[in-house]
Amino acid sequence: MMLKLRVATLTLLGLALAALPARADDPLASLKKGMPDLKSAGALAFGPEGILFIGDTRGSSLFAVDTGDRPSKPETGKLNVEGIDSKVAAMLGTSPQKIQINDLAVNPASGKAYLSVSRGQGPDASPVLLRIGRDGKIEPVSLENVPFARTDIPNPPSPNTKTFGGPARNQVITDLAYVDGRVFIAGLSNEEFSSRLLAVPFPFRDEKTASSVEIFHGAHGRFETKSPVRTFVAYRINGDPYLLAAYTCTPLVKLPVADLKPGAHVKGTTVAELGNRNNPLDMIVYKKDGKEYLLLANSARGVMKIQTDNIDRSEGITTPIKDRAGQRYETIKSLKGVVQLDSLDSEHALILVQNGGGTNLETIDLP
Repeated sequence: MMLKLRVATLTLLGLALAALPARADDPLASLKKGMPDLKSAGALAFGPEGILFIGDTRGSSLFAVDTGDRPSKPETGKLNVEGIDSKVAAMLGTSPQKIQINDLAVNPASGKAYLSVSRGQGPDASPVLLRIGRDGKIEPVSLENVPFARTDIPNPPSPNTKTFGGPARNQVITDLAYVDGRVFIAGLSNEEFSSRLLAVPFPFRDEKTASSVEIFHGAHGRFETKSPVRTFVAYRINGDPYLLAAYTCTPLVKLPVADLKPGAHVKGTTVAELGNRNNPLDMIVYKKDGKEYLLLANSARGVMKIQTDNIDRSEGITTPIKDRAGQRYETIKSLKGVVQLDSLDSEHALILVQNGGGTNLETIDLP
């Protein structure tokens, strides 16, 4: 999907985005047994104790589910499944053309991979969660009588609201991550500045406040408020917590978490312009040879290995950019068709790769 909106401010809504007081609660204690009423299963992220956070765009909700997947010793080794789309479709009694793999996440507590899947298309599609061990075995994740919690995503777009990418409701959650006791959620809202990040404390609570963030998109030469964050990661700069967020067409922005306070208006810093006519798809941060890098999968510009050197000193892009600028990167030519990725261990990433013959799950060495 290619959003070509010219002007935008990012609204960040959530519980105080400054440091929250430490809680002694066991995160599992806040979950109650039952059946999560998932209307859809999209973005995934893991929290403590193997708790899986699931973004439900159709239901405008965030779920926390106890997977029970926390062995005494995580699995190790590579994880490869050729033709995973065909195997998943056969398990669900349908064809590969009638399923959609929405997201991939690795549970650090167990080393197993999880997939969120839609069986069917449109409003009749049903959500499915799958788990894959290092032996390549695919199994459904049962949601019968599991400990879980649910919280609403406030002010979602109206079902009738359209964007250049289709119904805005489909983008109420575009990505999420658990960071230091909070779940950060990117997506669209029905507010004037519709591009939004939510910060939801976990265990879930209902108090909510708002702050706004303004970014400059060099390729468009203007400020952005309506194109949502597509993918983001938590990152520390000189010990301080930041979010590094990638937008459509493809500005990379750093947002200091300490500045994202209730009622504040924060200007994000655009540290790179990575090329227009492109959607960022997924991103991880990793270390190699003593340095930190970002690995960013894109719809039209391959997989980029982005340097973080001097990102702390970047004053940001504030003037129109014709091509690319900012943080240096290289395109990994051997990686083509990557649509999802996650860290598998300190030396490997797990990727979901689409090719002419279908979709594979593959382990790669971190470049």
